[in-house]
Amino acid sequence: MADTVREIERKYEADNDTQLPDLAGIGPVAAVAEAGTEDLDALYYDTTGLSLAADGITLRRRTGGRDAGWHLKLPVAPGVRDEVRAPLSDVPPPELTALVRSRALDQELVPVVRLRTRRTVRVLRDAAGTPLAEVAEDAVHAWPAAGAVGAGESGAGRAGARWREIEVELLGEGDTGLLDEIGRALAAAGVRPASVASKLERALAETGQGRDGAAAPHTAGPDGRRADGSGKAAAKAKSRAKSKGKGKAAAKGKGKAAGAGKKGPTAGDVVLRYAHEQVRAIIELEPAVRRDLPDSVHQMRVATRRLRSAFRSYTKVLDRAVTRPIGVELKWLAAELGVERDREVLTGRLQEALAGVPGTLRLGPVDARLRIWSERRRAGARDQLLAVLDGPRHLSLLKSLHAFLEEPPLRKAAGRPAPEVVAGAVLKDYRRLARRTEAALAAPAGRERDEALHGARKAAKRTRYAAEAARPALGRPAKKFAKRTKRVQQLLGDHQDSVVARATLRELATQAQRAGEGGFTFGLLYGREEALAADRERALPDLWRKVSRRKHRAALRP
Repeated sequence: MADTVREIERKYEADNDTQLPDLAGIGPVAAVAEAGTEDLDALYYDTTGLSLAADGITLRRRTGGRDAGWHLKLPVAPGVRDEVRAPLSDVPPPELTALVRSRALDQELVPVVRLRTRRTVRVLRDAAGTPLAEVAEDAVHAWPAAGAVGAGESGAGRAGARWREIEVELLGEGDTGLLDEIGRALAAAGVRPASVASKLERALAETGQGRDGAAAPHTAGPDGRRADGSGKAAAKAKSRAKSKGKGKAAAKGKGKAAGAGKKGPTAGDVVLRYAHEQVRAIIELEPAVRRDLPDSVHQMRVATRRLRSAFRSYTKVLDRAVTRPIGVELKWLAAELGVERDREVLTGRLQEALAGVPGTLRLGPVDARLRIWSERRRAGARDQLLAVLDGPRHLSLLKSLHAFLEEPPLRKAAGRPAPEVVAGAVLKDYRRLARRTEAALAAPAGRERDEALHGARKAAKRTRYAAEAARPALGRPAKKFAKRTKRVQQLLGDHQDSVVARATLRELATQAQRAGEGGFTFGLLYGREEALAADRERALPDLWRKVSRRKHRAALRP
């Protein structure tokens, strides 16, 4: 069973003759206690292409010290990592390898670096004796693991690299301000902030195993390219534009994208940047979903929808022959992610509605009936989702996403100036939204209008996502356009949630009636949901008049 520890620390490096200062008296530190010396032996694992290291992730098997075992470190923020631990075993444990599957895919994890460390530990305590932080002074010896890339047959026998490193880690609920104060004291003594984020990163560099041209951790994509949309394909798009003598300066005025007056980005730059962000979100959120972290399922589902929407909106930039099959799989994944999420949201909505019903109108065991309904649908949902993430279909999708980033299927328009291309895509989606909204307003009340409004909601979401993607090229007008469209989406979303809630309330009332409990309270809630939906329908025409003003669309045109 894996355990997780949140690690908040600062790393430093120092020359061998640099003396560490006495840290007693720094902030609340009243005493410094010697905690002994440890000899640590760690073997770091990665793919042969160092896919984990490219994302600032480390997987190691370590013996010696107080926490011998397998350690997987996942970056959370600069200086903050989650360390997921598992007991010692001969091979990487499945509960940890599953958490790196979105990066490693089906590649084998092999030893890449071996580190031996002599660690001297000191604990900083306050006046009450409470541990505040731990200072670890490390003498590190690193060399390529036998069989690692660049190690050669005698890699394990090399002299390797040596350095001195100091780690300061908060203990308990410590204040990061203490780390700042300690950092200033160390700097005054000649200790420098570490130039890299981890021992592995330095070991790879100093043993000649670094990825040529790889991006720094926390910014690299699955292919090692920068998250700003640069890379082979974007460069090709720029080259096309240059060869044709095209390329306009970013539009001035109207709050257009920053850098007005200079040559702006190409359509390929803008669309690939947005697509890259969504792919990164899917890849980075997968381990969070596996760990059942709050809101991770919802955020991963949103990223799949945004990416699929971008594929459908920017067909002049991205070849649909390539993106359409990926889009089909993204739709499937979003649906699988939505099973538990939709149940959770609907249950919360109905529980809140029940809480607002006076006791005199709560007839029968309505809370228990709702709880039973919800738990039956929850049973097995998480196991089903984990099975999806472990399955071959999801692995195939991940490979497709990596391949998309490696060689994006750019069309000719990708090399054109971004404003004219992305504005056209947003306005095309808007026209689709307008047709659906007007059709919904004209539809007869009842199921036909409900379905038409649901279609308009999806069109509003697609238009909003297209405008969000266009923001780097169109600036403030795109931001405002997305915000207005979001208001339409939210109103129609409330309506659709009411449609779904009413269907569930009818189901609950039927179950209660069959059990002899009576369905009065569920019928009462049904009526309230019906009134809410009618209110949203009445509000739509006025909101649409405001959102659909011609001046809003004119502001998007370059």
